[in-house]
Amino acid sequence: MPKMKSHRGSAKRFHVSPTGKIRRRRAFGNHILGKKSSSRKRRIDASDAQVSAPDSKRIRRMLTK
Repeated sequence: MPKMKSHRGSAKRFHVSPTGKIRRRRAFGNHILGKKSSSRKRRIDASDAQVSAPDSKRIRRMLTK
């Protein structure tokens, strides 16, 4: 049986932190930034957000190779 492939779309969007948590980027930070406040943009651009517990199991299965 061939090796399992990781889900490439998920691999580009999520990564596993050194402690084992699954991290993701926050939404709304790519364009139309002129109307957003500086504090909002900083919050969006801040360190990665953590994936919710119910989703993390499914995402972890997609990321395994």
